[in-house]
Amino acid sequence: MAFQPIVDLQDSRIDAYEALVRGPAAEGAEYVLGQVNHENVYAFDQTCRVKAIELAARLGMDRQLSINFLPNAVYEPRACIRTTLETAARTGFPLDRLTFEILESEAIGDTERLLNIIREYRRHGFKIALDDFATGYSGLARLAELKPDIAKIDRFLARECDKDRHRLAIIAGMIRVGQEIGIKIVVEGVERAEEVEALRSVGVRFIQRFYFAKPLFGFCQRSCRRGCR
Repeated sequence: MAFQPIVDLQDSRIDAYEALVRGPAAEGAEYVLGQVNHENVYAFDQTCRVKAIELAARLGMDRQLSINFLPNAVYEPRACIRTTLETAARTGFPLDRLTFEILESEAIGDTERLLNIIREYRRHGFKIALDDFATGYSGLARLAELKPDIAKIDRFLARECDKDRHRLAIIAGMIRVGQEIGIKIVVEGVERAEEVEALRSVGVRFIQRFYFAKPLFGFCQRSCRRGCR
């Protein structure tokens, strides 16, 4: 697992870290996910959770930890969450610092089953994020249906938003929607200072991707002191 910060522009601090899967030789997520199939998806999903929590606890992470999960790998919420709870208890990682991101690249045929998962997760204090919002299977109807705590706007919209008023207007609209219904909006894919300033101008508070930091294996305290605390 590598960790990438989610940055709070308003308070100039790291708000959270997302755990990103990597191969044994630091291969990217695409390489790893390409080996996941129906037979091993449950074991993969469970192993990723355990590894992310163990590493975060070992590093002394004092921020929210965001973990991607595959809804179709969860056959029964209470049973599938048992290992997560045991790992958090064993490592001393607080349950209320865990956020689980729903991967919208995966089609969800049974919405009621997904809602049951969300209800069970929230019962333990976990937050729910909708990843890659505005692409894939997600949309405004999905936002109303699932009522996540966090919606992460896909990097496609953030790319060169300082030069494209349509992209920036859509993001600005999502910020207003999030404020109205109490959903935290995170903009992914931010890589340039001009994009940061454009997003800041329309009220974006939380951003993620390469502008502040690439995914890293552990913490670099020196680089953190340069821009965040």
